[in-house]
Amino acid sequence: MKIFTYKGLPVAVFTRNEHCPPHVHAGSADWEARFEFSFWHDGVALLDVVPAKNKPSVTMLEGLRQTLKKPQHLRRARTYWWQSSQAVCLINQRWDTKSQEVVPPKEKRPRTLLIQTAIFDARRYKTILQLRGVSSPTEIQL
Repeated sequence: MKIFTYKGLPVAVFTRNEHCPPHVHAGSADWEARFEFSFWHDGVALLDVVPAKNKPSVTMLEGLRQTLKKPQHLRRARTYWWQSSQAVCLINQRWDTKSQEVVPPKEKRPRTLLIQTAIFDARRYKTILQLRGVSSPTEIQL
């Protein structure tokens, strides 16, 4: 599903056989880039470009990344990803209750709780986490 077009290049969430982390695809006939986004913060990162030998300029990739970070585009990407996969890719990771951030499962940090379930509420634009040992859910307003 197309999110936006940047300098003539389509940026889209694919709806078949996708996998974590949440990401969009962008590119041309010569290359394809994937950009990761999150359901708990507004950062966007370049995952990869294939083939690497045809990699576009840093300016082009940064322009794509910054455009995806715009609230209206990130909102569409999250909504389309959730509609197609029903996953926010946070289950079995850990939530740091002090810093209010996701930490990798193997990172040993005090005050972290296992994320048992995670859903995206597109209407309220929130991610809802159910943490092990906590009766009420943790809501992340995006």
